[in-house]
Amino acid sequence: MSKKTILITGCSSGIGYDAALGLRAQGWRVFASCRRHEDCARLIAEGFDSPLIDYQDEATIASGLSEVLSATGGTLDALFNNGAFGCPGLVEDLPTDALRDIFQANFFGWHELTRRVIPVMRAQGHGRIVQCSSVLGFVTLPWRGAYNSTKFALEGLTDTLRIEMRDTGIHVILIEPGPVTSKIRVNSIPHFERWIDWEKSPRADAYRDQLRKRLYKDSGTPDRFELPASAVTAKLIHALTSPRPRPRYYVTTPTYMMGVLRRILPTRALDWVLSRA
Repeated sequence: MSKKTILITGCSSGIGYDAALGLRAQGWRVFASCRRHEDCARLIAEGFDSPLIDYQDEATIASGLSEVLSATGGTLDALFNNGAFGCPGLVEDLPTDALRDIFQANFFGWHELTRRVIPVMRAQGHGRIVQCSSVLGFVTLPWRGAYNSTKFALEGLTDTLRIEMRDTGIHVILIEPGPVTSKIRVNSIPHFERWIDWEKSPRADAYRDQLRKRLYKDSGTPDRFELPASAVTAKLIHALTSPRPRPRYYVTTPTYMMGVLRRILPTRALDWVLSRA
């Protein structure tokens, strides 16, 4: 029997890389895509198929998926949209072009790839589309307005798609991690430096004492309740193999806590909790 096939994006490190290793160990043929040639070359050396897909470059979305379908004979069992970045900073200091930039990588590119995959899954009569969202897709934290907004948008689009795909054989699933070991904090530094003129902010002292310390001094310090990326992979495997996958999977204690608090607390009370997180 032929192997199940999955395309995973953002596989250079963190959640994507662990998912690629975990699914391969489960017997899947994994197409572990990255946005940089050198990362693709490294994964190819490790025995993966690794098409180049950069969510900010539509041509690579088309060519990367074409490469996958050529290798599989035109089929694909699953897509795991995962690659994303953060752009830390206060909303009042966030240029609109910074939002356009992060939405292209964290939202529009995902939508473009998903739309290209759906006809393939329709033709074969089955498929699973799994979106790596975040606890920040249903609650917010300060300093993360750009990332928060992309994940909130992703949740709305995914929930709609799930309803629209009922009775098609295509399952649409959200995974919502909290703090997970990855390079996202370090990888956000270039975006912070590109877009946020923090020294001219009316809250420059807060940047100096809080955000910059977190980015530059504490970047290697684990967050409270942080779990390894394998915790996400375990939920992903269930989402891909269960006959009746859940619409959403929480990962990490903070996600479960915030899911409960969001349901039971008034908005002002939840704001108070989140402002101190």
